[in-house]
Amino acid sequence: MTQHSSLPATPAASRFAPAPWVDWAKAIASQFIIWHHFAFYGPMIDRVEPWAPDAAQWLVDQARLAVQVFLVISGYLAARSLWPKPGQPRAGAADWLGLVTSRIRRLAPPYLAALALALVTAALARALLADVDTPPAPSWAQVLANATFSHDLLGYPALSAGFWYVAIDLQLFMLLAALAAAVQALTRPGHHARRALAWFAVAGLCTASLLWLNLLPELDVWAPYFFGAYGLGVLAQWVHMSSRRTAAGLALAALAVLVLWVEWRSRIALGALVSLLLVWQPMSPRLARSALQPLMAHLARISYAVFLVHYPLLLLLGSLFTRLWPDEPWAHATGLLLTWALALLAGWALWRWLEAPRAAATRSPQALAAAPLPASSSSAR
Repeated sequence: MTQHSSLPATPAASRFAPAPWVDWAKAIASQFIIWHHFAFYGPMIDRVEPWAPDAAQWLVDQARLAVQVFLVISGYLAARSLWPKPGQPRAGAADWLGLVTSRIRRLAPPYLAALALALVTAALARALLADVDTPPAPSWAQVLANATFSHDLLGYPALSAGFWYVAIDLQLFMLLAALAAAVQALTRPGHHARRALAWFAVAGLCTASLLWLNLLPELDVWAPYFFGAYGLGVLAQWVHMSSRRTAAGLALAALAVLVLWVEWRSRIALGALVSLLLVWQPMSPRLARSALQPLMAHLARISYAVFLVHYPLLLLLGSLFTRLWPDEPWAHATGLLLTWALALLAGWALWRWLEAPRAAATRSPQALAAAPLPASSSSAR
């Protein structure tokens, strides 16, 4: 996710500053995903679950749906930087490779740091405790595949929870940039055909994904499977900027109703709701003035980094607490809370030293593409 609020107050940065709804959605959804992973992985939750079995089961079954929030917001933010209006694509064919390279340079430093942390903590966890959720020692090929965001495509297991989402988000950005480049190449600036082709390309692929591709589980390592939710975010940005927002917003709502009528999916229902909130953004001034806004903005800024580091910390502390207090529920409850606090602290440090310097060096709108948002385990697909 592009940390726009971390940028200096330049004109370009202010134009692309996130709305309060974006901050609040990212902040809240990221915490749900962290606790989904806490309830899904590791030995600590097994000791704590008898205290609150319904809450633990809800985190496993329902909190994972927050991945749809991230997909929609990723599409919304990517559109703001790459393609703010249908007739204004900012990615030409000559720009595509540079945009993708720039994006990888933004993603890679915290991602590779988290990969190194995952390798170290997994090795320590294996030494401390035999647990089914502790990854086995990887091969060099598996490490290389994870480091290049290609592990799912090559059939290698991810070395940390959620790495699949970072790879998918990169694919989605590449796909959106390619669509923008194609529309720019095939039409003239300012011509109505450019706007028409843009709507056809994005809305068409979004609809195909929602009605067909998203129903094929074998495609869940490829961007088109997820373009339904991501495309809803792109369309939400275009509708939000449209002079005919009401009519276009109703059309977007009608698309959601059609898709859910064909086959109900709670994850798609949530994604559609988020996209409609981004279209109208009700009560934005009230959210912006809220006493909680600084906290939400902070959690939103560090959410990508926190997402990357929380699972390795869960792995290490879960093994350590189980080794020291194997049958003490209070110790494991304390361990989960400590892991949460350390994840927030480590995520802030990772953001401060690896993400923020890159964001501060960014000036062009084209480079302000949204970095990935934290996501859930593969069960959320």
